[in-house]
Amino acid sequence: MLKSLSRAVQLAARVSSSIVAAPVTPAVRSALYPSRTFTRSIWMMSSNSGSRPRLLASKGLLPSVSCGCGSLHTEGDKAFAEFLTDEIKEEKKIQKSKSLPKMSGGWELQLNGTEAKLVRSISGEKVTVAFNVNSSIPPQLEDEPEQGQKGQETEPDVVSTPNFVVEVTKQGASNSLVFDCHFPEDETGHGEGEEESDIFAIREVSFQLEGEEDWKENSYTLNTDSLDWALYDHLMDFLSDRGVDNAFADELIELSTALEHQEYIKFLEGLSSFVSCK
Repeated sequence: MLKSLSRAVQLAARVSSSIVAAPVTPAVRSALYPSRTFTRSIWMMSSNSGSRPRLLASKGLLPSVSCGCGSLHTEGDKAFAEFLTDEIKEEKKIQKSKSLPKMSGGWELQLNGTEAKLVRSISGEKVTVAFNVNSSIPPQLEDEPEQGQKGQETEPDVVSTPNFVVEVTKQGASNSLVFDCHFPEDETGHGEGEEESDIFAIREVSFQLEGEEDWKENSYTLNTDSLDWALYDHLMDFLSDRGVDNAFADELIELSTALEHQEYIKFLEGLSSFVSCK
């Protein structure tokens, strides 16, 4: 009963948040999930004015550097490549592991670049959880310290909290029940002795053809913003019975954070090769 009341309060909070945007909390889950230090705002942190500093001050075109590849190279490109080399080294230093963490519960991981799928079969049903790590890092907005106060010495952690889609398929059924889920920015972890709350939420529910990439617009979609709390409670229990619960969500965030960091390092390496013409 307490769990149902807790979800009813969360449902009411989602309805109100759809009218007034919830404030962004940069350290939402840094205490719960292993993550890395935020290093991507180096341009912003190196300038008090918030504008990007110029590495090479020049009014005209930067001098070009000869190269056998036939492409344009400037002193700015050289400085850029040196910066990327240092950045890649720093990111690899804080990378916890080159291999991705394993998901418990018998989930099979399938990867396609930044796209990931977790597949599990249970009692004749197939459960698929799909997500993409692109744009999965919440904005890191720091509050300016008041006069006389020092700013935070430690940088906020980078945690990937992607939207994810859960598809449940039954044998012999032509349609799958599909849940569009997300991690609300205003959700926080629960402490000891506190009522356990859901760290993820259902945004929409719909019936779709199995394996469809895009939702059919002519299929009815149930939006949970104004949904009866008892129905929402049963939908959450439906997912929990199939292994999509808070424990799963914790592991998904850990997996997504590691995958996003891995892809970020690959991008930096590709960018370095492109700039250096290697």
